[in-house]
Amino acid sequence: MPGYRLTQAVFLAVTILGLQAVPVKSELKFDRVQALEASQSSIGNRLGDYHFVDTNNKPVSLVSYLNKPLVISLVYTSCADICPMVSETLANAVDVARDAFGDGSFNVVSIGFDARNDTPNRMRSYAASHGISISGWTFLSGDAATVDRLSRDLGFTFRPSPQGFDHLSQTSVIDTDGRVYRHIYGADFETPLLVEPLKQLIYGGRIEMTSIDGLINRVKLFCTLYDPASGKYRFDYSIFIAIVMGALSLSGIGIVIARALIAQRRASRHA
Repeated sequence: MPGYRLTQAVFLAVTILGLQAVPVKSELKFDRVQALEASQSSIGNRLGDYHFVDTNNKPVSLVSYLNKPLVISLVYTSCADICPMVSETLANAVDVARDAFGDGSFNVVSIGFDARNDTPNRMRSYAASHGISISGWTFLSGDAATVDRLSRDLGFTFRPSPQGFDHLSQTSVIDTDGRVYRHIYGADFETPLLVEPLKQLIYGGRIEMTSIDGLINRVKLFCTLYDPASGKYRFDYSIFIAIVMGALSLSGIGIVIARALIAQRRASRHA
């Protein structure tokens, strides 16, 4: 068979010359529409118990951060423009959220997805070069297999490109059950896009309405509002006062109606 003999001849030549036959691997193109669909379809996914190392080479488990809401940002340290902008925008939003909810209200992790190059030293330098030193925010490194599995859980797509990597600018909010709750897109996103889902998780969690803490958190959920003028969140007492006044007004109307009905019944008895 001529085709078979030709294949044998090529194989023999490669063997004699000491060459290595390597299959050509086509580059996968980055499709932003598909990447966004994959990201959105990950809402509700539960994250696996993945293990990383922090900037001090200390092993950490992702689950250890889930005792409170968790913000995850996937970046790569050799990025010169988009990733630094994402991290700096996130830092501003985290500062506002910390001011509104308290320092220990949620955790933040930035994870390098360029597993070969995003070493603990590089992650430490990345954080320092962008002025990020916020309590409860950890920079992590992991092996390629772990990063790939976490990326699938988060619906985060990245592809090698001549400039480094093509990827969505995606920041993810995870609830205390380890499920993907919300994604925020863009390198320069508006602060409330991150703070609002955190507020829902912190104040609107599974707390019984019959408990004092539950009632207080429900009030905070509805009365903690963003002030565009100051760029911060504040507790708006006017809404709480309006709710109380509305309830008192309804109670007053109810009392008036009840008295009128009682008076009508008494009048009908004496008629």
